[in-house]
Amino acid sequence: MSSKILIIGACGQIGSELTYKLREIHGNDNVIASDISYTNLEIVNSGIFEIVDAQDYSSIHICVEKHKIDTIYLMAAMLSATGEKYPMKAWDLNMSSLFNVLNLAKAKFISKVFWPSSIAVFGPTTPKEQTSQHTIMEPTTVYGITKQVGERWCEYYFDKYGVDVRSIRYPGIVSWKTMPGGGTTDYAVEIYHKAITDGKYESFLSEDTELPMMFMDDAITATIQIMDAPANQLSIRSSYNLAAMSFTPKDIAGEIQKHIRDFIITYNPDFRQQIADSWPKSIDDSYARKDWNWNHQFDLEKMTNEMILQLKKKYAPAEN
Repeated sequence: MSSKILIIGACGQIGSELTYKLREIHGNDNVIASDISYTNLEIVNSGIFEIVDAQDYSSIHICVEKHKIDTIYLMAAMLSATGEKYPMKAWDLNMSSLFNVLNLAKAKFISKVFWPSSIAVFGPTTPKEQTSQHTIMEPTTVYGITKQVGERWCEYYFDKYGVDVRSIRYPGIVSWKTMPGGGTTDYAVEIYHKAITDGKYESFLSEDTELPMMFMDDAITATIQIMDAPANQLSIRSSYNLAAMSFTPKDIAGEIQKHIRDFIITYNPDFRQQIADSWPKSIDDSYARKDWNWNHQFDLEKMTNEMILQLKKKYAPAEN
């Protein structure tokens, strides 16, 4: 019998691409996409879609029972920059949605949970270079606080109730398919779009702000790999460090200029600079590489080649 998967937050940046990939692997009928509204019509129309409120236990439970779900990917969250504007809403959404899914697993309605954490769990007191799996975590954003607390609850539910919950700490994610959703690393997506459409970009982070980043294809691969790994291979039940590359706005602009020579970048740091300054510059993800053979495929050059290629195709009709 095929695994029946529910993706909560399927209309978001990572959720949408994860939905397509899981449907490719498991078949359309075995992957149920859900979100709070019909915000992404491509996802809504690409297979089975349900309106599910991540903050409402019964809303999720009804969907689980209806489709005989055994695995949930909880991708709904309010991200770092948006969360600073609406701190209590971010806390309520990020925490209640996690408890709802963990409690469904505790009650044996589902057997496996994926919940994403983030480099936002780290803070200004965390060592910046090659940040280790087990280190100081004093996050300064509401998003980071919810992720750090969430990690502790995931481990607790695994230890106390045997819930098979798996998690990775995503770095900044770069994708050409979907626009970002209110994160501090969003500049690394916006810059490519603006390079193609405007030939220039004003960065909200300073030129030398180095952050851990990852191309979306690698993030999706890692997510599926950890869920496919045998349970006895996983030594981390809070959340795994995950890394691919680290770069600055200046680095990414230089790479874009290899393709678009006249591209101009300017810098006007805003409130997101303070958030970025509290995060690591690079991540040690040796546990992920050892436990479930994680290995990234994209560096900055390869990612930029792909971003420019795909976005030129995307914007070509508008130019004619």
